Amino acid sequence: MSRPDHQSESEPIVLFDGVCNLCNNAVDFIIKRDRNEQFKFASLQSETGEDLARRHGIDVSKTNSVVLIDGGQAYVRSAAALKIAKKLDAAWPLMYVFILVPRPIRDFVYDWVARHRYNWFGRRETCRLPTPEEQARFV
Repeated sequence: MSRPDHQSESEPIVLFDGVCNLCNNAVDFIIKRDRNEQFKFASLQSETGEDLARRHGIDVSKTNSVVLIDGGQAYVRSAAALKIAKKLDAAWPLMYVFILVPRPIRDFVYDWVARHRYNWFGRRETCRLPTPEEQARFV
């Protein structure tokens, strides 16, 4: 089976739950605050997302986290969110100060929101499709 093209992970890639409204809103948030278009995106349900997750030892059927693949390394949960914020425009990199909070505490809060995301924000019937303007940002 041929491997999907994802530019050898040369750019940071955000993997997200394509049917989760909160996750899709997060993608919109990142796109609007990433004026240099450094991030690429793939849903965890896509062939590319599944392939990248598998290559980084992430079971997509058991993850309820956004995943950041950057520099050949995978970051999940609060570490992924903070590393994404660190690369955004304006004051968002200041959020990276929360990396000083011990990971178990950060991840507890992250997991609590992730467990309730469908109840609080809903879910889509199908995965997000990028707009024509966004197409180049999705792998």
